Amino acid sequence: MNKALIGNTAGEEDDDEPVDPNLRLPQGTRNYITPDGHARIRAELERLLRVERPQVVSVVQWAAANGDRSENADYLYGKRRLREIDRRIRFLTRRLDLAEIVDPARRQNTEQVFFGATVTICDEQGLENTYQIVGVDETDLARGRISWVSPLARALLKSREGDSVRFQSPAGWRVVEVLTVGYPSSDP
Repeated sequence: MNKALIGNTAGEEDDDEPVDPNLRLPQGTRNYITPDGHARIRAELERLLRVERPQVVSVVQWAAANGDRSENADYLYGKRRLREIDRRIRFLTRRLDLAEIVDPARRQNTEQVFFGATVTICDEQGLENTYQIVGVDETDLARGRISWVSPLARALLKSREGDSVRFQSPAGWRVVEVLTVGYPSSDP
């Protein structure tokens, strides 16, 4: 039976939602995103709609014209890839519909940590790290971009330089000191 008609049953994942819980939006919250993040998602959606999907549709049509579809690898792979592309298009469209663009360059109060801030912290061992607080769709730990819904970002919100904040990490409770707070006008 079609899932759209019966809805999700207990324990089933929505195909359009990310499996990674760090990429899920908390219920009832907005999808805050920086202008650069919004542009990247919009560009990916346009590429999928205008380039990748038409190419795959063309391959599937060609493969279907070749006859027996049950053992036709081009047809089977193409149909699977088409479902993946369509799933990603639905997901990106939904995220853009929910998106609320927040430009960190327009921040008035730059002494406190809010969405879009770049924060340098020092942990108990004296290690310094710099993070930018971004939307869940922009998270990239390798580039120092953490989601505003992550435990560290939530603890840092509204703090100021010199503040110590305590948060629950996967390794247990940690305390970090806020060294600097800034709001860059573009990606670091």
